Amino acid sequence: MPKLKTRKSARKRFYISAKGKFVRKRAFKSHILEKKTSKRKRNLKRKMIVFKGENLALKTMLPYLR
Repeated sequence: MPKLKTRKSARKRFYISAKGKFVRKRAFKSHILEKKTSKRKRNLKRKMIVFKGENLALKTMLPYLR
């Protein structure tokens, strides 16, 4: 059986936490930050756990991610 290919775009955006959950960055933190409050920008720094329904798709895209 041939090797499975990793989707490079997904590899750059997701990783697995110590508890085995997929983690990603939050959106809306790259530009147009002047009109966003400090509290909002601070909360956008935090990572977000991916929803359970997307786990199967991510496991398919990232077959060798541990």
